[in-house]
Amino acid sequence: MCGISGIYAFSDIGRDYLDKLKASTDAIETRGPDSQGHFYFDKCGLGHRRLAILDLTADGAQPMTDESGRYSIVFNGEIFNFPQLKQKLKASGYSFFSGTDTEVLLKLYIKEGRKFLKRLNGFFAFAIYDKEEDSLFIARDRMGVKPLLVYKDEDKLLFASEMKAMLAFGINRKIDYVSLYQYLQFNYIPGPASIIKGVKKLEPGHYLYIKNGKVLKKAWYRIPYDKKKVKNNPLNYEQQQQKLVELLDASVQRRMIADVPLGAFLSGGIDSSVIVALASRHTDKLNTFSIGYKDEPFFDETHYAKLVADKYKTNHTVFSLTNQDLYDHLFQVLDYIDEPFADSSALAVYILSKYTRQQVTVALSGDGADELFAGYNKHMGDYKVRQGGFMAEMVTGLGPLWDLLPKSRNSAIGNKVRQFQRFSEGMMASAKDRYYNWATFADEDEARQLLTKKSRQLMAKGVYKKRKKRILQHIHQDGDINEVLYTDMQLVLPNDMLTKVDLMSMANSLEVRTPFLDYKVVNFAFSLPQSSKIDNKMKKKLVQDAFRPMLPAELYNRPKHGFEVPLLKWFQNELRPLITDDLLSDQFIQEQGIFNVDEIRKLKAKIFSRNPEDIHARIWALIVFQHWYKKHLV
Repeated sequence: MCGISGIYAFSDIGRDYLDKLKASTDAIETRGPDSQGHFYFDKCGLGHRRLAILDLTADGAQPMTDESGRYSIVFNGEIFNFPQLKQKLKASGYSFFSGTDTEVLLKLYIKEGRKFLKRLNGFFAFAIYDKEEDSLFIARDRMGVKPLLVYKDEDKLLFASEMKAMLAFGINRKIDYVSLYQYLQFNYIPGPASIIKGVKKLEPGHYLYIKNGKVLKKAWYRIPYDKKKVKNNPLNYEQQQQKLVELLDASVQRRMIADVPLGAFLSGGIDSSVIVALASRHTDKLNTFSIGYKDEPFFDETHYAKLVADKYKTNHTVFSLTNQDLYDHLFQVLDYIDEPFADSSALAVYILSKYTRQQVTVALSGDGADELFAGYNKHMGDYKVRQGGFMAEMVTGLGPLWDLLPKSRNSAIGNKVRQFQRFSEGMMASAKDRYYNWATFADEDEARQLLTKKSRQLMAKGVYKKRKKRILQHIHQDGDINEVLYTDMQLVLPNDMLTKVDLMSMANSLEVRTPFLDYKVVNFAFSLPQSSKIDNKMKKKLVQDAFRPMLPAELYNRPKHGFEVPLLKWFQNELRPLITDDLLSDQFIQEQGIFNVDEIRKLKAKIFSRNPEDIHARIWALIVFQHWYKKHLV
């Protein structure tokens, strides 16, 4: 696990940027605190920050060059089947000077060229330079677990693991106003766009090949979802459960290879508990870690985590936090974010990663299961809308009532009213509109009203429509929940969930591994019919049923409480001066010229009122953007 950056020059002007390579890798020191390295060629520069996981000696240092001196690589990630690949390479006559998966990658490329990607099981972003051919090969893993940003103009192509490393090259810092508009809706920026014009996120499962001044981009992997094959799946439900256990167990076992201490996150939910149950089969010394919330007992699930830890006799640690503990880390998170990203649960992930890193260097997590197997409330909502029936019609018929009643995530009744209203709206919408509306915190009109007339003019409407169409391309009126999940895998997973975990873990030099996102598990999940994943009573049905014999009964038939950071309390108390006198002050908003000061005033009045409803996520998005803007653009 590391950080990478690099440059390929198309001209003499581009070569001047080679001098900025070290500044770029310095910007991502926490991704690789153990060492750094830089290689410079005539047109190409490769930079690397190392977090040593395999072969802790200097033999594993990067950039790494083969014995001939022709090929060099920088690599961020882990290849979990590298021992098997290494054995096959040895049988073909290749020798090795290190115990790393990096060298295996390099020599597979030497042997097979670009087609070798399909043989890799792991998560990665890497670049390989061929000095003789003067070509650069850049690739990203299937699901987008590891990030990779790319910037190209007529003089150069730059790449980096994080935006802060890209900005250190000194590129133009112009806001992409379509990205800003989508950010105000989603609270994150859908790829491949970024907040900076010209900087793109290389899509999951894609590669770039640069040679003779030309750049080829190609998809080397897509989730193999075929409706006809799903319909004709030969496995019955019991066989599907057995297959899932087998595949996930093998995935967990692969991800336990490390030359450093390893542990697992244990939240008390089904997904992380499944990973711990399986990991405990392969070690008798598993370290597990949970966060407890002293001031928020409604969200505290450490009791359930302890049941699992006791059952599997793990070395369990609970980090019990107060709201003050959360607040004390708030600005550390804001300072690390180098592109606006307003999923507030990042704060909890940051703290969990920080404390976990004090004991281990690698942690397993249950991320990805909800997107694969229909674990979110919106999945149940979409399923019930598509099923219809008396209850669905009744909730929709009471739409005017839901509009009148107070709505808030901060109380059980207010949250239920909020859900009923969103369901009612979803019943009235097309499948595409319903998906888009349920994926966002602010609708298009609300987001547009926040922008000044000038900002709206800078937002190309045709580009926005194209990006929205791309997001919704797999949703059809006559489809089912698998289309929703497939779209989540393209939108929510890489741009929200995986971004959050990567940023917050790397801020603390912790590697997080996600067994549910092994491509064999993912391919299997999308071979299954809707009925295996969800019904009127149960979300994530296959996962729950398959692992029921392994988990404490108390984990079942209980409400799932996703943790809510107490933003509203902070806005009305500790963060109030930041809102009123700094980041969202009338003076700064007017001087900045991006946001409509009248609309910002309305949001501030509402957040400080007795009935703030559910706008705290929108306020948080603005605070995150403003903090980012002041740090990186002013």
